[in-house]
Amino acid sequence: MPVQMNPYLHFENRAREAMEFYRSVLGGELQVMTFGDRGAEGPVPPPDGVMHAYLGTPDGFALMASDGDPQRPVGPPSGISVSLSGDDPDKLRGFFAGLAEGGVVDVPMEKQMWGDEFGQLTDRFGVRWLVNASAPTT
Repeated sequence: MPVQMNPYLHFENRAREAMEFYRSVLGGELQVMTFGDRGAEGPVPPPDGVMHAYLGTPDGFALMASDGDPQRPVGPPSGISVSLSGDDPDKLRGFFAGLAEGGVVDVPMEKQMWGDEFGQLTDRFGVRWLVNASAPTT
């Protein structure tokens, strides 16, 4: 396997909910391993807490997540965004709309000064997303 870089998100007891939401928007197959699957009996970490989740999508996205250690709260992500980009505006608009459900649109998905369609949102889990659809080339 070639070397890869993939976003890995941390949540406070909401990793399963978040990853199921991302699967509903982005598609793909979700794999979830709980602390209990690896023998944890709790209460810390909780047996049903997500030790590792992996979402692989038909578009080739790989998104991973886990629940944070209850003794070390993670808080919302800060100073980082997940970026989706490509040359399929309809698909990217769909991703943007889906991710925006229950979240806050920071920059509406619209044509920008550099010619592409771009939007920015913070989803219902506090994750910031940047979505860019490349302008058609002539």
